[in-house]
Amino acid sequence: MGNSLTCISHEQEQRPKKSSGGGGGNSGKYKYVRRLSLMPSFRRRTLLPSLSCSGSSSTSSSKKGGIKAKTKKIRERHHQDHHGNEKDSHKIQEQTLAATNLLFNQTPRNSNSVVPPSFRRSTSVVYPSAQPSGTSSGPVSAAQTPKKSTAGFVRSSSSRQRSSTDPMIKPNQLVDKELTKLESWETKRFVLVHGGGFGAWCWYKTITLLEKHGFQVDAVDLTGSGVSSVDTNNITSLAHYSKPLLQFFESLKPTEKVILVGHDFGGACMSNAMEMFPTKISKAVFISAAMLANGQSTLDLFNQQLGSNDLMQQAQIFLYANGKKNPPTAVDFDRSLFRDFLFNQSPAKDLALASVSIRPIPFAPVSEKLHVSDKNYGSIRRFYIKTMEDYAVPVALQEAMIKSNPPEQVFQLKGSDHAPFFSRPQALNRILVEISQIPFKKSS
Repeated sequence: MGNSLTCISHEQEQRPKKSSGGGGGNSGKYKYVRRLSLMPSFRRRTLLPSLSCSGSSSTSSSKKGGIKAKTKKIRERHHQDHHGNEKDSHKIQEQTLAATNLLFNQTPRNSNSVVPPSFRRSTSVVYPSAQPSGTSSGPVSAAQTPKKSTAGFVRSSSSRQRSSTDPMIKPNQLVDKELTKLESWETKRFVLVHGGGFGAWCWYKTITLLEKHGFQVDAVDLTGSGVSSVDTNNITSLAHYSKPLLQFFESLKPTEKVILVGHDFGGACMSNAMEMFPTKISKAVFISAAMLANGQSTLDLFNQQLGSNDLMQQAQIFLYANGKKNPPTAVDFDRSLFRDFLFNQSPAKDLALASVSIRPIPFAPVSEKLHVSDKNYGSIRRFYIKTMEDYAVPVALQEAMIKSNPPEQVFQLKGSDHAPFFSRPQALNRILVEISQIPFKKSS
């Protein structure tokens, strides 16, 4: 190694000397040592010990050969370690890719063929299917192979198998148990009579709810109302106005009975039908309706509260088809006051429907006095439903009718305006169903 230092010193001596100051050689050697310190650690460890060796050229050559061999082995070992790490990295990537593909293939997709997952699902959320007889039980149970659904999802259910003794629930059985006993009731049929200016269209929610409970429902359009083509100004009597309702009762079988329901001025038409067809009406229900006594007219009834109901006076518009020297022929309403007067609790969509559908009320039937008897009209069971937020027929007027002509039972609809079929349809339906369930009174 001494020769090698000599050779290096020769190379250093051949370089031009920048200064002749003392220590120039020392600075050259210092630079050489610093160059050795910049070598890789494995070379530094093999070269530094040779500084203490004696300096024959053959010994130096053999030492160099040994150093090169050791260096080569160290490089090969590093190379092998590097490639080994790369192989491990590639192997991990391949395993990750394989796991991803497996999960992707097991996930249901929007296709006609859904591949069932190969791993076991919890039986608490899988609907168990019985294994066909004659097939061997494999490693996968029935709970592991759920039935294929149209949406590709596993149906949630109990893991218990259905027993033959378990009750089967049908959609129509999700109503009150008492409603399933309709056959034992006196009648399953409702007839709905609209109020003044309204039409059969106003009962659309009530019809839907009653039919859902298994009832047969009919709603009539009185003359000059709804789809009737008759001019309201040409209606001259209560019988003329009530003609469609009377024709309906004439079409019924002699033994057939209905529950008659009326609203507003429809109560007067109801009373007329009750007097003429008492054997075909099981019960009569007045919903904020004109429940008149004998010899009373609807106009007389409303005149009792006319002074205290300023809103009604503002909303009414009298029509004079025969000239103002003659009595009015019809009564209409100011559409701008509909919200405050009639529909103060009703949804906006029903207010819009009423605004384009309500027609004038004929005036002659309103002013006609009703004649009823205890034998016919009085033989029918009557029920009254009060609308507690009603500004058209205030609660005070409803209570006055109830007091002068008491019904069998009175119900209240809290939060209802003059149109409970719009503002409180569910509550109204419950009351109607309850009335239909009231047992039939046998005559003594």
